[in-house]
Amino acid sequence: MAPDQARYLCVEGPIGVGKSTLAALLAERFGGRLLSEEVDENPFLVPFYADRRKHAFQAQLFFLLSRFQQQQTLLQQDLFSQATVSDYLFAKDRIFAALTLDPNELALYERVYASLRPQVPRPDLVIYLQARQEVLLSRIRRRGREFERHFDAAYLAQLSKAYNDHFFHYEDTPLLVVNTSDIDLASSEEDLEALVNVIRKHRGGTQHYIPLGTRPGI
Repeated sequence: MAPDQARYLCVEGPIGVGKSTLAALLAERFGGRLLSEEVDENPFLVPFYADRRKHAFQAQLFFLLSRFQQQQTLLQQDLFSQATVSDYLFAKDRIFAALTLDPNELALYERVYASLRPQVPRPDLVIYLQARQEVLLSRIRRRGREFERHFDAAYLAQLSKAYNDHFFHYEDTPLLVVNTSDIDLASSEEDLEALVNVIRKHRGGTQHYIPLGTRPGI
């Protein structure tokens, strides 16, 4: 799938998998604009990691509305004027909501989500990144965010499973599933180039890409 065919690419995956890194690299490679979710702007995120039960609804609602506003701005900028690469898929919000909200909160959240979802543009291709649990934890530690210093491994395992379940049934758009456990897209030009070639050749439906890897054990 050449960049002129895929005007809107989304990169997705669990925390620590490398979404933002790959999205930035692809935007640069395809000469497009980068759309990044506003993680650091969420005032409820630090309290959420300290007490997920208490602050989940506020954190989730902030992310939902922030992402919706970004998507609307994207449409106003003319989505088709140049390639766009996003480091999130709007539908990801429901994955987190289902894990963190109680039934009453989730019911209210779903009503808000349902009213916003039809107004969000659909990507031409979603790139879903996977990695082993120990790799995700290593990458989270490596990026050194203070509020992730004592990241809950059990929560990460639940999140990874929820992502796998979501994309196992995903049919909304063309999908490329990439196992990144044994590659380093940030540092290896060879790994990145191999993935770019797979993206360019994608012709629809769901495709799985398991690289041989140039840095096993990272």
